[in-house]
Amino acid sequence: MLYPALCLLVFVCMYMVNIYYITVLYHRGLTHGAVKLGPFAQWMVVHTGNWVTGLDPKGWSTMHRLHHEHSDTPLDPHSPRNHGVVPLMLAQLKSYNRVLARLIHKEPEVTKLSRDLAFEVSWLNRRGLWALPYLLHAGIAVALGIFFGAWLLGAAYWLGMMTHPVQGWMVNAFAHKYGSRNFETPDDSRNNAAVAWLVFGEGYQNNHHHSPRSANFAMRSGEVDLGYALCVASARVGLLDIVALPNDGGLAAQPVNGASAP
Repeated sequence: MLYPALCLLVFVCMYMVNIYYITVLYHRGLTHGAVKLGPFAQWMVVHTGNWVTGLDPKGWSTMHRLHHEHSDTPLDPHSPRNHGVVPLMLAQLKSYNRVLARLIHKEPEVTKLSRDLAFEVSWLNRRGLWALPYLLHAGIAVALGIFFGAWLLGAAYWLGMMTHPVQGWMVNAFAHKYGSRNFETPDDSRNNAAVAWLVFGEGYQNNHHHSPRSANFAMRSGEVDLGYALCVASARVGLLDIVALPNDGGLAAQPVNGASAP
């Protein structure tokens, strides 16, 4: 029983690392400015984000801004209205690659969305070496299998670390098609509690689209945003500040560590 428990622990830990980078650093930090990253967190996301997640921080943030600008219209890069629920898994990958290529070629239509992100697309993507992070994590997983005979442990490591395509698909597909709505937004965003629990608050898409600059995606009684808990913990140790929205009616997070309003 000890070995399966260890494998489960490794999977959860790697899943959490991936979640932290995407939901806290990429999404609430870089994309929306709902949290203000400290110097170390900024360095960490710019220099290690692509290696950890396999996704370029500037590319991911720009695609997500496009999603908010054109949510559930024909220009949305990942709406189930345009692609369907299951095909969206592949469609979101193709959209990410297109946005990344347009950033690299400095097309004004996309670069204007990321002018505040004062760093370049990762050299991995500029040089066509996008596969290296995936090969690195695959190598670690294989090494665990070969040198320790721990193939299940290696699989747990790989699956936990490389879960974002599934996480993103669940949010983009299910939380824009199935669930409840607290707010009348002009898109199809929904609050899907199951996705919210699995993807640390990201399933509360209707709340998020109503107030995208709020660090806390939970806005009603009974809603729990575990991603916001990660933000609070990070603020306590000085990695970031949580930004409060002015006149938010209590919906946004309160300032932590002296954060100021945007």
